[in-house]
Amino acid sequence: MRGKIFNFLRKPVAVILSIVITATLISINGNIGYFFGLLIVLVFFWSSRFKGSEFGLNHPQWKPTILKAFLFSMLLFLLVDILIQPFIEIYIGAIDLSALDGIRGSFINYLVFILLMWVFAAFGEEFLYRGFFMRRLAIVLGDTNRTWLISAFLISIFFGMVHYYQGISGMITTGLIGLCLSLIYFKNRENLSLLILTHGIYDMIGITLVYFNKERVITDWIQGML
Repeated sequence: MRGKIFNFLRKPVAVILSIVITATLISINGNIGYFFGLLIVLVFFWSSRFKGSEFGLNHPQWKPTILKAFLFSMLLFLLVDILIQPFIEIYIGAIDLSALDGIRGSFINYLVFILLMWVFAAFGEEFLYRGFFMRRLAIVLGDTNRTWLISAFLISIFFGMVHYYQGISGMITTGLIGLCLSLIYFKNRENLSLLILTHGIYDMIGITLVYFNKERVITDWIQGML
């Protein structure tokens, strides 16, 4: 039974259906859609007899992986938050971060949110969107560099759309972040740990700025010079 479930979830029809159903549920309720997708991933992980290699989750060299994660997260912050986001907000409107208002100035809420972020965003989202959706879609399309890039773009669009609660600017910005993460995974497809760490460190920067109520300092400064 375990092997049959594993083989079924690897089939093109199962991969496409899992993406479509997850996307549909997310459009109705973000949490329900996310946890449905996560359930599919956990079942796949279980049915594979917990083979991390099915997601690119292998045993990396931790020192260079951690150093790369810090570098990529800094570059991601520079590219998206400093060079791109201010212009998106000028023409489309500010990103809606009201969902994070509870952590502003509250150290306990900040620590709890950091913990939840590492579990459900850094690990959970990378396990789902890159480790499963992007990887499986690339494989069923032919498992070539071209199909990996096609999958990277498609899943990045999906990743941006699931953040609809941040408004249009938030969806575009998150989609760009997702694309950057997907391209990193494209080049490091056997090291999902790098994506998890990069995602987590990048989100910690943003969450910390929100905690200090300083998340708009750079954006407002850049917009003020234009």
